[in-house]
Amino acid sequence: MKCPVCEIGCDIAEGRSGRCRMYVNRNGTIVERFPGSYLTMLPITIETMPMVHFAPKSKFLQVSTVGCNFACPGCISETLTVHADAVAGALTTASPEEVVRRAQVEDCTGIVFCLNDPAASYFTFLALAREAKAAGLRVGCSTNGYFTEHALAALTPFLDFVNIGLKGSSDERYRECGAKSADPVFRNIRTLHEKGVHVEVSAMYIHGAEDEVLNAARRVAGISPDIPLQVMRFVPFGEAAPGLEPTIRESEHVTDRLRTFLRYVYLFNSPGTGYLNTVCPVCGTTVLEREFYGPMGCRTSAALEGGRCPCGWQAPVRGEICAEQYTEYGMLGGYRTTRAIEMAHAILVTLGIRDDKELGAVLGDIVREDFIRGMHDRIHQVDSWLGLIAELAARAGREEEGRELISFLRERTDRIVAGSALAETRPRVYYSMGYPLFALNAERFESNLVEAAGGTCVNKRLKRKGKPGVNITVDELNELNPEYMFISGFLSSPASDYLHYCTEHGVESDAVGAGKVYNVPAGWDFGSPRWILGFMFLANTIHPEIFSFDLEHEQREFYRRFYGITGDKFVANRDFSRPVIGAPGDE
Repeated sequence: MKCPVCEIGCDIAEGRSGRCRMYVNRNGTIVERFPGSYLTMLPITIETMPMVHFAPKSKFLQVSTVGCNFACPGCISETLTVHADAVAGALTTASPEEVVRRAQVEDCTGIVFCLNDPAASYFTFLALAREAKAAGLRVGCSTNGYFTEHALAALTPFLDFVNIGLKGSSDERYRECGAKSADPVFRNIRTLHEKGVHVEVSAMYIHGAEDEVLNAARRVAGISPDIPLQVMRFVPFGEAAPGLEPTIRESEHVTDRLRTFLRYVYLFNSPGTGYLNTVCPVCGTTVLEREFYGPMGCRTSAALEGGRCPCGWQAPVRGEICAEQYTEYGMLGGYRTTRAIEMAHAILVTLGIRDDKELGAVLGDIVREDFIRGMHDRIHQVDSWLGLIAELAARAGREEEGRELISFLRERTDRIVAGSALAETRPRVYYSMGYPLFALNAERFESNLVEAAGGTCVNKRLKRKGKPGVNITVDELNELNPEYMFISGFLSSPASDYLHYCTEHGVESDAVGAGKVYNVPAGWDFGSPRWILGFMFLANTIHPEIFSFDLEHEQREFYRRFYGITGDKFVANRDFSRPVIGAPGDE
């Protein structure tokens, strides 16, 4: 029997599932494997979805499930899609009425389905959307847009806004994700736009694939040049090769080109860029100012009243700009939640757990028990980080492996703390993500590691907070005047681009003058127990007169003992739970 949900059109035999594994043929009817079941259900601001031109700063109830009809290389939600069965144990059932009541109790404007694709839970989402609209709530979703015409026609009357995630423009690119062609997506964008649904599109920009983004934007412009386009700078997760990641500077150049035929183009996954702002095309005034707010998300940090420029130009937003900004707690909300799940996954992998069934037994419990809420508070200090490992090891029945990992981390941490106590000076150190003007929060783990390594983290003088940091001004950075500047190994920028930005924008710190700007290696400072390698890197750099860790040896030893990976050469990526690609001896 043919599945009616998406254009892949799986023929599903009785008792079997299609390629997404989320539907089964039961007595001649296609039904969901996990009907009415949700992985997350929590309030977010709409920009976290992300959505930029619809009801800015408004609070919505985010729901997600597991699974996806696509299989895209480097998917940021891989834990929820590729490893869907591993986290299915965390699903909780709720009727449409119960979800709507939750949205109302939370004082949400509406409900949005994101993180994984609603095509994986189509009938659940359709029932929820119908109930939410009947209750006067707004409804939206983030999707790859591969619905059949029939499935979309049934859903459209209940949709207010949609973010369509484009994989490119060519059939070849869509086949890489397991689809047949690109045409159904652009057909559905046109249908939604013509039906009056507010449509925004996000396009993944992969290094070397500029034409895919440019041609996709041209096809969108053919529908309407007013449809906002969100350029998603590709970050290599999973098995994606690091060379596919474009720099922020390259991404800004592509964004400039896209703006020649689309009116509203924004750049995401690029902390510190100014290309998230809505600027008046008449006089150049910034009308809506935004900043990075976690992977795939942003936050409206400032807005002129009503979105109107003093010259009279009106920003093209639908719905009112909310007066107050809702702030999600910790890692709850948007794709930060997937990072939290992957951090737990990353610890379990270092304990030797790599089987989906065994992973699922632990991940299912911790997500169901709201473990993620408290997890945010435990990843900013060494002792609490080690306690987190101990707890997960106990839950997984891997206490011995946990003790071995903790011993490895503790021994090196103690050496750094003892050595830094001997330092005659404590240099001023600044920790940023992406471009220079995005400062990590004062209480972040990276900031605390700087202090433990014998530096004075100037980020601690900043009072504002974001996720994982905030935009600051050139004057603020010059006032901090760091002697060392580090660029995060998570969402990064080459040191050469970073210094170019400093020169171009008048950043004149001692670090810039002395060329003491350093990239922390990918995956070494956030998201997994590999932070110990970043800690040793910081110590070597800040106090070379005290520390001389052999980082190549330390990396080989860590990977051998805790990943079962041997060899001298590693192709590193930014994935938390999968540290290298195609390494010899990778188990």
